[in-house]
Amino acid sequence: MGQGPLSGLKIVEFAGIGPGPFCGMLLSDLGADVVRIDRKGAGRGSPADVTARGRRSVALDLKNPASIETCLKLLESADGLIEGFRPGVMERLGLGPDVALARNPKLVYGRMTGWGQFGPYAKAAGHDMNYIAITGALDAIGTTDKPVPPLNLVGDFGGGALYLAFGLLAGVIHARATGQGQVIDCAMSDGAASLMAMFYGFKAGGMWSEGRRSNLLDGGAHFYDTYQCSDGGWISIGSIEPQFYLLLLEKTGITDPQFQHQMSREEWPELRDKLAAVIATKTRDEWCDLMGGTDVCFAPVLSMEEAPKHAHNAARETFVEVSGVMQPAPAPRFSATPGKIQGPPPKVGGDNDTALADWGFSAEAIAHLKSSGAL
Repeated sequence: MGQGPLSGLKIVEFAGIGPGPFCGMLLSDLGADVVRIDRKGAGRGSPADVTARGRRSVALDLKNPASIETCLKLLESADGLIEGFRPGVMERLGLGPDVALARNPKLVYGRMTGWGQFGPYAKAAGHDMNYIAITGALDAIGTTDKPVPPLNLVGDFGGGALYLAFGLLAGVIHARATGQGQVIDCAMSDGAASLMAMFYGFKAGGMWSEGRRSNLLDGGAHFYDTYQCSDGGWISIGSIEPQFYLLLLEKTGITDPQFQHQMSREEWPELRDKLAAVIATKTRDEWCDLMGGTDVCFAPVLSMEEAPKHAHNAARETFVEVSGVMQPAPAPRFSATPGKIQGPPPKVGGDNDTALADWGFSAEAIAHLKSSGAL
């Protein structure tokens, strides 16, 4: 499997939804050999299932003891494991950390949940919005009227998948140096709290107030906000530094002396209204012609339909088309070992024979698994 800086890394991923598959995608994009354990009889998979790309699928009946033994044999030669079930599920299957690490003491056992493996909420259901709600993140995002969920970016993908990938790789480095594997308890609530580090620093330093849209980076400042243009399109302006702010005033033609009071919080609402009136005099494309690529700190607000066609994204090939589906390319970029999408999402169970053979199963063992109903 694959090229990239993680070539040679072997990961077993137990199929789930949301952040688990996204973590597997990140690792696969950078060259890891990720074998996904799917439920036997599950759906066929779809090219639109972008976060499932680049792995091979082995479909097993985890109620069959032969399937459990197959998983443990795979783990014997794996560097890491990814699972996203509620606490206790893997233990009940006979695949908990104690059993897995007994078979492979160097294994890094990555567990991702919303609330973590312990705590009052640990066994409760939840979703991204709930996990970030208890960290202070959700309260800080939205309008003056109400908090607004920032898609699944902060909890599932930022606080969950990225932290699990980071933790898993840190664990592998430690295991290769010491021979000692370990369990990673990756809670999306913990990760979201970690992402808020700078803002808790602002709060401690007296630079952050509790009210939404009253701070420098939450839309409170007139020079760090989005504005609607005459054609209904939107632009983003982030002219924080004085030299960038002066360029904003130059590009917009603003000469009103009140705008010289950039950091006067009491005047921000009135200045926002005045700036909005100026922005509303031109179309989004006209503002792009005036401010695009300058030090105003400007960008148009693009839809998912528009984003892949933007000149900057197109030049960097930030988006690629795989099996007719437009999707983000692997990130970040490596000069010597570039990542690559290893292939479209697999057919569930479509790699039973090849993946197991590559991971050390004999033809006879694979045939036995089929006859036993495990595969």
